[in-house]
Amino acid sequence: MENISKIVGENIKIARKAKGLTQSQVAQTLYMTQQQYSRFENGIYELNYSQIIAICKLLDTTPNELFDYE
Repeated sequence: MENISKIVGENIKIARKAKGLTQSQVAQTLYMTQQQYSRFENGIYELNYSQIIAICKLLDTTPNELFDYE
């Protein structure tokens, strides 16, 4: 089974691009650097609950969609 961090990161990347946002724009909203945010999209770091909610609100998505859970 693929690492859940990588799945979530890829789904965040897809949602971010669908909204026409850059990594830097999302990172600024989350009060972090683009490099820090990039580590989430690449599955290196895991998001905490607050970050998941903030990303979902920003990208108009749901945690279920991010985690690819149905």
